[in-house]
Amino acid sequence: MKTTPESRSAELTSAGLWSGQTLHELLDGHASNRPQRLAVRDQPDRQALTGHPQVTLTWAQLQAASHNLARQLSLAGIGVGDEVIVQLPNVAELVVVYYALSRLGAVASPVPVQYGAHELQMLAGALGASTLISIERLREQPLAEAARAALPGVTVLEFGRELLLDLKPRPAAPGLVPADANRILSVCWTSGTTGTPKGVPRSHNMWVATGHTSIAAGSMTGDDVLLNPFPLVNMAALGGFLFPAAILGASLVLHHPLDPALFLAQMQDENVTFTIAPPALLNQLAKAPQMWTQFDFSRLRRIGSGSAPLAPSMIATFDRDYGVEIVNFYGSNEGISLFSTPEDAPDPEVRASRFRRPDPGALIETRVADPESGEAVDADGGRGELLIRGATVFDGYFHHDNADVFTADGYFRTGDLVEICEGGNFYRIVGRCKDIINRGGMKISPVELDLALEHHPAVVEAAVCAYPDDRLGEKICACLVLQADARPPTLAEVQQYLLDQGFAKFKLPERIEVLAALPRNPLGKVQRFSLQERVSGVQER
Repeated sequence: MKTTPESRSAELTSAGLWSGQTLHELLDGHASNRPQRLAVRDQPDRQALTGHPQVTLTWAQLQAASHNLARQLSLAGIGVGDEVIVQLPNVAELVVVYYALSRLGAVASPVPVQYGAHELQMLAGALGASTLISIERLREQPLAEAARAALPGVTVLEFGRELLLDLKPRPAAPGLVPADANRILSVCWTSGTTGTPKGVPRSHNMWVATGHTSIAAGSMTGDDVLLNPFPLVNMAALGGFLFPAAILGASLVLHHPLDPALFLAQMQDENVTFTIAPPALLNQLAKAPQMWTQFDFSRLRRIGSGSAPLAPSMIATFDRDYGVEIVNFYGSNEGISLFSTPEDAPDPEVRASRFRRPDPGALIETRVADPESGEAVDADGGRGELLIRGATVFDGYFHHDNADVFTADGYFRTGDLVEICEGGNFYRIVGRCKDIINRGGMKISPVELDLALEHHPAVVEAAVCAYPDDRLGEKICACLVLQADARPPTLAEVQQYLLDQGFAKFKLPERIEVLAALPRNPLGKVQRFSLQERVSGVQER
């Protein structure tokens, strides 16, 4: 499968923005140059997670394992262009699968282990996939058996049954095709925060370019030990870990699902130099120094985070007290790849919520446009939709009408509403264009209210959403998750709290819903559309 027109490939290649390297070619280089260097290691509780012992692979062993798995997959009928659903936790076999499918010219479509029959049937139908790769179980959750039940017309290949992790050097597998970095390597799926997920085809060239942006943000080198706790199914883990490790020959240590105590122990025991962590865990560590100081993190240099605005106080604590720099990432499967580093933004207030605008000639270029008129927005303080194009950006959604996905001159319409700030050098994410609440003609960004409400002493998490109103069109409901044993604040108290912070009256919520938890997708992102459906279906109080 290919999606890139020759003209675009030629332009990016001649500009030096596309390398022309495939994933498995990167592996073969390291297997030759640093064969005994650690390439991949499982988490120490691998036996309890899947019933299989922990796997450690050098670059030479990873090369052998990928050749041998490619042979097994070829004999199972998988060849160039075939789409293969992959449902595996973060284990060494998943890494080997990516390299093996790269050798065959096949397409990996990784899905979260949380996906059940409904999601698998939907994605298999969209892909037309005839094969799924899985494993027997993740803890007590059956994976391969559940996939067979959900997809009776799909061949399920299970590690430990049809597939084996074979590390012996053998001749090259049959069915290998000439390497082509414009060939699609993966079809990942959008997070589904606003509805049905869409397939995002990405070529080797796109992924390698993304890997270079992560390397720059993390100041990574080939001597690094990278600890990845995020599922290897989307941009955060593939662009943030798999490809940087493949480009540099760095060591990749796996972790999944997130277990904070084990995660901290791995950082110490593996001498980790770079990792990523969700904002909630970093906030917890910043507030509990005794959790941090019980470990030796002397090798740890940087931690990346993102998917939600970061707390400036947390960044300051890590920078000042822990000696570890926090990098704020903003990315997407489609190819958004922005970040804010200590070099770009030494001030924690800036780094927590702003992202450096790419310089001319960078891997990506951006601009801001009015979401309705499409007119350019350039002034400091101006707001509009973020548009992006360049080496990291995909060509369009899988089997989708992409007419409105790109501008006429090839910029991807991200759907993210940003504010130009810091003298025009940074962007601040203020919401989603589709999430904007229109209350009687006044446009309100829900993200600003989310952040303000999460500082309320009784609130753990907050997300606001719109609900219909006959007079104003939309009103605002504040959905709150409260601290244990906290008294629910009244609507009047919440309104006064926001007024005290300087919010205009038209932005005040007119309803409160107290929830046990906010609805999230398998990648942890709040599904605001689910909140809106729930709130709109409940009689107003």
